[in-house]
Amino acid sequence: MDQSGVTAETPKGPWGPAAPTAPPCSLADVMSEQLARQLEEEDHTFPSATSPAPGAPDAACDTTSDLMLAQVLQLQFDREFDEQLRREERKFNGDSKVSISFENYRMVHPYEDSDSSEDEVDWQDTRHDPYRAEKPQTAPRRGFAGKGKNITTKHDEVACGRKNTARMDNFAPEVHVGDGVGMDLKLSNQVFNALKQHDHSEQRRSARLHDKKEHSTAEQAVDPRTRLLMFKMVSAGVLENINGCISTGKESVVFHADGGSLEDTPVPQEVVLKVFKTTLNEFRNRDRYIKDDYRFIDRFSKLNPRKVIRLWAEKEMHNLSRMRKAGVPCPDVVLLRKHILVMSFIGRDHSPAPKLKDAALSPEDMADAYQQVLQLMQVLFQDCNLVHADLSEYNILWHDGKAWLIDVSQSVEPTHPHGLEFLFRDCRNISTFFQKRGVGGAMSAFQLFNAVSGLDVPVGEENEAEFIAEIVALEKRNEDHVQRRGKKAFPAAGEEAGPPLEPDAYD
Repeated sequence: MDQSGVTAETPKGPWGPAAPTAPPCSLADVMSEQLARQLEEEDHTFPSATSPAPGAPDAACDTTSDLMLAQVLQLQFDREFDEQLRREERKFNGDSKVSISFENYRMVHPYEDSDSSEDEVDWQDTRHDPYRAEKPQTAPRRGFAGKGKNITTKHDEVACGRKNTARMDNFAPEVHVGDGVGMDLKLSNQVFNALKQHDHSEQRRSARLHDKKEHSTAEQAVDPRTRLLMFKMVSAGVLENINGCISTGKESVVFHADGGSLEDTPVPQEVVLKVFKTTLNEFRNRDRYIKDDYRFIDRFSKLNPRKVIRLWAEKEMHNLSRMRKAGVPCPDVVLLRKHILVMSFIGRDHSPAPKLKDAALSPEDMADAYQQVLQLMQVLFQDCNLVHADLSEYNILWHDGKAWLIDVSQSVEPTHPHGLEFLFRDCRNISTFFQKRGVGGAMSAFQLFNAVSGLDVPVGEENEAEFIAEIVALEKRNEDHVQRRGKKAFPAAGEEAGPPLEPDAYD
């Protein structure tokens, strides 16, 4: 029976009629040229979406050349081998600071492998910079560069220079190393180490300045601790308000304030706050004024340098109290809080009394001022048993026709190992000032020294070197006398020599 004439029955499915099946064809139809052309047209109508495998030659390659196919396959194999080396290298090194490199075993040259990111350096890459005339050389880590025999070590000048430039990013922002764009910067080891040391020095200096600013008193400004003490005085009612800075000196800043009330001590209507500077630079050369003073020698040896500054304020308080009891015109002490000394104000209506240097005095008033200063120096030495040690026209105020002594924090007793030398320096300052102002009866420094101290040091031809030598010898004899017998070398006027004075005996 002819099978070609039988019509196939269409099967029925649960989801509807099934698609009709293609009629069978004979072998002759399959091999016909017409069917072949039809299949070729359908293949061009629906192109393949699949892409060629990586590393396979594309249509443009000449696949008829066995040499070309072999080179392409070898390049793909070398890249896979290098990638395996990199994985082994990363696994072996880990986080270790000392690392090894398998660069010598690589098969592909770094310039040929453009897809690799392992050969990137940590400085600015300028391989594609159109302004560079030559091709930049990347710095290999260590060992052989590629397959050649050129060896690059850590002492290579170019490699070290570039790596030093890259490490400059770790420095402080204040250190400027360039823009880093379009520049192949290189720093030698000497320059890099110098910049690194400079950066560390600047950081230490900045830390010191910050600490100094927080714990020191500068000109016309106070540190936070001092401001807190001043605020507490105002809050307690001792001061009504603080008006402003009057003057600044080598060792202190003076503020004017309106007085308030205190339980035991009456507070004047106008007072001054003498704030001693807490910077140690001002006192490094002034230790000799206090370390040899028997009143503070025991406490001085037990204090650190910053607490010695408080001792200066206390010493001025004791000296002012002693001078006030002897009738010497000087400020009254109101209160002492650490390194802040509150005293009465010498002046009127917020205007401080002028210094003797700036006072406009007639010749008669200047001669009267000289006699007053001479008398004050004698009372200070003989009755108060003190030497000012910094007496000059800058530390004498002229107020209400009288000379007032201020700034006695450095004052010492005549028994001090350098007390007579300090006295002669005061006499020289006073004698020079009044002689320049034309006071006829002004004595020389040698005569003034003998008149104040009551000693009879031979003047001779008024040779200052010989006179100071006599003073030093006298100080040495007096020091030995005090140590041997415990007697007071320079008793007050009308007083017999006795045992040494106890601290604060005049206070």
